[in-house]
Amino acid sequence: MMKLYSRLFIIISFFFTGISAMERTPAPDNAEVYIISPMDNESVNNPVQVIFGLKNMGIAPAGVKNSHTGHHHLLIDLDKLPALDRPIPNDKNHIHFGKGQTESSLNLTSGKHTLQLILGDHHHIPHDPAVISNKITIFVN
Repeated sequence: MMKLYSRLFIIISFFFTGISAMERTPAPDNAEVYIISPMDNESVNNPVQVIFGLKNMGIAPAGVKNSHTGHHHLLIDLDKLPALDRPIPNDKNHIHFGKGQTESSLNLTSGKHTLQLILGDHHHIPHDPAVISNKITIFVN
């Protein structure tokens, strides 16, 4: 039910604000998000187990507003980050972990892929400053 209210809020906010930016939630300057596994340039098999790491912030599900918390979004094969002042898209290249998950098993096509994490607030909007991991490259057998 909380997820439905969160999505409704975002839709209503866009209706009233048009395409303007939404307010961003503050993050500590020392916050870090990172990919624990797989390692950069690692060759892996499906399903690919991706484990997320976070320092100096906490995890809270989407729709739950707590200071210095957010939830993970996995960016797959993106050349460019999503807009930092709008909700992160939800599609095959922007995977939401709004229940507060800290890992995932993915099935990816064979070949080269890039993975990157970005933390989103209770409305899926990146924090200010944005908490973004380094991009890693993996090779799926």
